[in-house]
Amino acid sequence: MSENRLPSETRAKHLRLAISRIKRGRSHTKAPKVTFAAVAREANVSTALIHNHHPDIAEEIREEQGRSSRAQRDAKHFELNEEREKNRNLRAEVHELKRQVASLASRNEVLEIESRDLRARLDNDKVANLRPK
Repeated sequence: MSENRLPSETRAKHLRLAISRIKRGRSHTKAPKVTFAAVAREANVSTALIHNHHPDIAEEIREEQGRSSRAQRDAKHFELNEEREKNRNLRAEVHELKRQVASLASRNEVLEIESRDLRARLDNDKVANLRPK
């Protein structure tokens, strides 16, 4: 182990302090907002170290940025449930409209048969028209 490596707990403490300084506007590097690059510069580490060795701190940085994986997952899950509900309602509406179309088609057939029957009676000379014209 080389001399300039710090223990993981110490490195995590430095990272948390860097985040705190940036949030309060007291950053040594004058970073305006909490980002992976800003925190890495402030703590004098690489961004890869944050991602690979301190996932809890990486999640904290994402939360500060409003990009928390948990928050994104929850938002997507909520949107998915809304879309499923819309889909369910649309399927019910389509089912009802198909039922109405079938009913109207059946009624239309009956009316066409009645219409043909009435035309046939009017065209037949042997049938007397009782209604005056």
